[in-house]
Amino acid sequence: MSVTAAEEALSEDERAGLELVRETGGIHQSDFWKELDVSSRKGSRIVESLVEQELVDREETVYKGHNTYFITPTARDLDFTLLMAGDMLSPFIGEEEVDPNSDAFSQWIMNLAYQ
Repeated sequence: MSVTAAEEALSEDERAGLELVRETGGIHQSDFWKELDVSSRKGSRIVESLVEQELVDREETVYKGHNTYFITPTARDLDFTLLMAGDMLSPFIGEEEVDPNSDAFSQWIMNLAYQ
């Protein structure tokens, strides 16, 4: 994953917070600041900064009977064009088993070849 200009400008605490969110795939804010070993106030400020820079998303939730936020990494760094052949999405998406002899797979390969 490439480092964006926004990521280069992060403080050490913000960088650690972003790494934590990416490694976990998502974490409750009430656990976020504990994992970083910072105060809840500082943890909230770190999350707010990361949200403002669009590096993480934050959604209200209830966790262990308390209102909190669930923080997830943004998906903007992902390149979904690698799953496309022309205007067709890869038949491997959403299928547990793909038949390499199927028409859908053959059409996708042909679109990929003629791109």
